[in-house]
Amino acid sequence: MDRTVVALDIGTTKICTLVAEVGPPPESLMRIVGVGTVASHGIRKGVVVNVNEVTAAITESIQRAERTSGYEIASAYVGLAGSHINAINSRGVVAISRGERGIRPVDIERALEAARAIDIPHNREVLHIIPRGFSVDGDEGVRDPIGMQAYRLEVEAHIVTGSTSSIHNLIKCVQSSGIHIDALVLEPLASGEAVLTDIEREMGVVLVDIGGGTTDIAIFIEGSIWHTVVLPTGGEQLTNDIAVGLRTPYNVAEEIKLKYGHALPDGVMPEEMIRAEMFGQDGHQQLSRQFLAEIVEARTEEIFEMVLNEIKRSGYDGLLPAGVVLCGGTANLPGIRDLAREVMGLPTRIGEPQNLRGLVETLHSPAYAASIGLLEWGIQHDLPAQPAPPPPKNGMKMPTWLKAFLPG
Repeated sequence: MDRTVVALDIGTTKICTLVAEVGPPPESLMRIVGVGTVASHGIRKGVVVNVNEVTAAITESIQRAERTSGYEIASAYVGLAGSHINAINSRGVVAISRGERGIRPVDIERALEAARAIDIPHNREVLHIIPRGFSVDGDEGVRDPIGMQAYRLEVEAHIVTGSTSSIHNLIKCVQSSGIHIDALVLEPLASGEAVLTDIEREMGVVLVDIGGGTTDIAIFIEGSIWHTVVLPTGGEQLTNDIAVGLRTPYNVAEEIKLKYGHALPDGVMPEEMIRAEMFGQDGHQQLSRQFLAEIVEARTEEIFEMVLNEIKRSGYDGLLPAGVVLCGGTANLPGIRDLAREVMGLPTRIGEPQNLRGLVETLHSPAYAASIGLLEWGIQHDLPAQPAPPPPKNGMKMPTWLKAFLPG
């Protein structure tokens, strides 16, 4: 019997709700039957700044998805981003009391808890504890230690944390819309589910999701996540630069960016002109599209320089033969792939969700990578719907949604 999975992607520029029917395993084929996309309000750089506006936008998105799907939505996998996100790698070691019985899921859970025993500020909360790899009695490189005989288990874990206030403001908005949270999922992790190949994950790749308010970075090596960070810049900065450079209203600048924007001035004809509304009594102006491209190029190049600096800071810059995969709405900008390759010196491609079925006319776009990825995440982890936990008193209590990462 088919089951349903719901994704709720709450971004700076749009809120997207997707409903999918999922067939029986092992294929678990997904067919999208409901789509609800609305403009986002009350979000700045991925963080809630107006609870009422965000709640209203989420409610509208949910209602649209309900109308197109015919389902009543009660719970969803919810994407989370924002510049408040931080991540650290940590090791945990536990003894296996009866090694001849083999390693059990509970042993992995204990090892992850040991890795989690790090100092976390009281105003931060753990979002994900993701095992990167295991060492069994000193033998490293183990992917799945379940059933292996051992007396000592060590795990290298990637721990993602976020601001407690930012997380629970988002939870409040979702719950106020009448939706339970199946799990909170870091958006670059979700995007990776939708656009990365197994070979890229194994060889070493960096996912760069450029949304409206943030740029999410996730580095995958040897099949697992090694580094994540969220930069407080995105497509909105391009629009703002256009508005200032052309002295035009913000909404007009956004329209110009979408219609005429280009990341490379050499990619447009010098004689090509565009007409744009401007402030003041003159009303409209004629300007070169190449001049517009120069404005866009400057900010886009700056974003990629920030991404490159973050890659170098991670120490994994020499381990990325698969290069860069771009997604997010800004990845639709003409010329952006070539500019990224030029600035970062890495192979680059645009990541779009593939092999979609159902109501997918608008979803074959890098702008919907996180939304589709949340569905993929939900299919893989398939947690029962449950309300999000109350804020922890000391910031150290494991949230219920972390159980998605624990084997068994």
